[in-house]
Amino acid sequence: MEKKTPNIAVVNVLGDLDVKSVPALRRNIEALIDGGCRRVILNMSDVDYVDSAGMGLILKELRRMRKMGGLLSLTNVRPRVYRSMAIMRMIDYMPVMQEGGKGKVSELSPTVLPKWRTTFPVDADDLGSARERVGELMRELPFSDDDVFDMTLACGEAIGNAVDHTCAQGVLTTFSAYQDRVVVDVVDCGSGFELRPDEEPPETGPEAERGRGIKLMRMLADAVSIAPKPSGVGTVVRLVKLLPHGNGTLGVS
Repeated sequence: MEKKTPNIAVVNVLGDLDVKSVPALRRNIEALIDGGCRRVILNMSDVDYVDSAGMGLILKELRRMRKMGGLLSLTNVRPRVYRSMAIMRMIDYMPVMQEGGKGKVSELSPTVLPKWRTTFPVDADDLGSARERVGELMRELPFSDDDVFDMTLACGEAIGNAVDHTCAQGVLTTFSAYQDRVVVDVVDCGSGFELRPDEEPPETGPEAERGRGIKLMRMLADAVSIAPKPSGVGTVVRLVKLLPHGNGTLGVS
């Protein structure tokens, strides 16, 4: 049986990214791209140094991914490496998240109402339409293409998990636009599940899709919470994306 390439992949870069290690990483990334992967996240937590060959590889693969409608980004970048990338202006062209760079997102007051809100059911036989709807709504707001890409993938993961693990025909998605953020709630009618923001997802072996999905959602969105529905039976997965600084005008749904 042919092994299926994932749509989203996290690649751990082990050790310094220099002229000696670039070929192996290139083969890894290009195998993913050739297999159909369109979102590659390089985890740089173990990287202390990136030379010109490493930077050249990153920019080349970024351009290739963009031409194919995908995205390559870096996460857990150490301060010294981030500084060298800033000097080379790489952070102007791609999403680069510093080590410990994602801060806590403040909770909205219950008295704050959204500028607009829309809810739509998810067709279990056409998940692509639900993802496209999220993307359309994101594009009504002043988000970058990369933000739209990330949030669409994060919500697609939540929607896919809800359909796969709970009630395939009873999943609802609510998209709410606030002054400083969007909030997407994916609601199912399953048995209920809860995970605190600071809690690691359960690990249940190499075939465990739920744990990996939660980790990816946390990478792609600014905040993710998972809790039982306030009433009835089921789970609410909430994903938050903050508007870029200086963009306070929201579109109309």
